[in-house]
Amino acid sequence: MKFGIYSSIANPPRGEHLDRCIDEVIAEAQLAEESGFEACFFGEHHQDKDGFLPSPLIVATAVAAQTRHLHVGTSVMLLPLHHPVHVAEDVITLDLVSKGRVILGVGIGYQAADFQAFAVPMEHRVALFEEGVEIIRQCWSGEPFSFHGAHYRLDNIHIRPRPYQTPAPPLWIGASVPAAARRAGRLGDAFVATPSTDLESTIRLVNTYRQAALQAGRQPQVVLMRDAWVAETHAEAAAVYGPEVMTAYQYYWQHRLAEFRNIGPEVEFTLENLAPNRLILGDPDTCVREFQRWHEATGADYVLLRLRHAHSGGPPHAKIMQTLKLFGEGVLPFCR
Repeated sequence: MKFGIYSSIANPPRGEHLDRCIDEVIAEAQLAEESGFEACFFGEHHQDKDGFLPSPLIVATAVAAQTRHLHVGTSVMLLPLHHPVHVAEDVITLDLVSKGRVILGVGIGYQAADFQAFAVPMEHRVALFEEGVEIIRQCWSGEPFSFHGAHYRLDNIHIRPRPYQTPAPPLWIGASVPAAARRAGRLGDAFVATPSTDLESTIRLVNTYRQAALQAGRQPQVVLMRDAWVAETHAEAAAVYGPEVMTAYQYYWQHRLAEFRNIGPEVEFTLENLAPNRLILGDPDTCVREFQRWHEATGADYVLLRLRHAHSGGPPHAKIMQTLKLFGEGVLPFCR
């Protein structure tokens, strides 16, 4: 398996001192590279009170400039909010700057505030997304093309220069429901499973994705985003990471995200109840066993670890640096 990290850059409750957060994330990316991680990814939201950085490609460029081998990417960029030609050109530029280290991960989005910021109707997001993916691929081909869709009309377009990577940067699609997994199979180079889905639901989504990918003539690639933390003991991991991840899960539960809709009000919303078959948490040996179990169950060959959470702003930078070192020493070498 390959491993990457995902970083949410935010500082609740008021989004202060984000310049310091950026410095911390760059340092974390540098240590991740030294520790054997393959990539660092960033997401996109708008109008968040916690200051969630809205431009993941800019942050990815900053990280690329401070690393040598680490891939940088988005997971996910909200494609319906952007003109696909602009996205294609920005990714080409970063691909050239980074000498072929960029991965574009895209999704349709779920927060109304993101769409309100750009006056984009949420009911158009699926069509905008599908047209956008097709246009980006045409842009990256280096060949002239025209496109006539419901939302975009382009005539005699020829995007230059071509990407550094041949034939193009990987285009990954995030999904948390069956329809989105099928879309990822039809259109994407990989399917990125949302980090808070339990194992049983993830297996179902992976199977749906694989079937759609094979039907579309694509080679399936499964990428797991996982909420994960390693420490010397399980108790330490739960104490450091538990409050951070539970803050995020409370938000998802309150907003009725798909992976939390089956959790009723009668369920005690605790780390002990939610962690099994959902989080990878504990000492190095436990984490190795859990990653291997998820690999065997899903066939995933790439895992993105969500260590830093936007909803809480933590864990603290020093703790993240400690867990990155321990992942590199005690977990990653035994999961290759």
